[in-house]
Amino acid sequence: MDIAQSRRKENIAEYILYLWQLEDLLRALQFSPEAIYSQFVAPRNLTEESQNILLMWYMDIVNLLREEEKESSGHLNHTLHLIADMHNLHLQLMELPVGAHYRKTFARLEPYLPTLRTVLGKNISDTELCFRALYAAMLYRIKGGENSAIADTIEYISPVIGELTAIYHKVESGEIDLFKE
Repeated sequence: MDIAQSRRKENIAEYILYLWQLEDLLRALQFSPEAIYSQFVAPRNLTEESQNILLMWYMDIVNLLREEEKESSGHLNHTLHLIADMHNLHLQLMELPVGAHYRKTFARLEPYLPTLRTVLGKNISDTELCFRALYAAMLYRIKGGENSAIADTIEYISPVIGELTAIYHKVESGEIDLFKE
């Protein structure tokens, strides 16, 4: 909970990827409150009240996964909405003067998008495609494998998502006005 909150404030991309990883970990634990407690709550030196709050936070995520019928796969609507917000920003940056540098960064990635779509999904936004690629690369690293289509594009995806994330936070905090030149 505290990790998620700090990531949400500092880096929206890390927050989304953290929640996706958490979804998979909760699935691996078969949503068992006992397993969740022993793996995620007990190892921390927290007061009993803080432990209960943390366990309830994990169980809230479990309940959302169940409500959204994503017990076996898929991502919470919450993260998908955040990605949609980021994609809307991406579309604005592709058109507005404030996005000049971002467009150059994105242009380096663009030739690789058709290959990524073949591997990761055809009917999703460019922004979601990038997140799926980053998450897949993370999973491949954990498993000790690699997918060349994904591995070959990470060096282009990371700067795009990094810049989009930075701009997202600046827009959110009011540091950047998209419509001011």
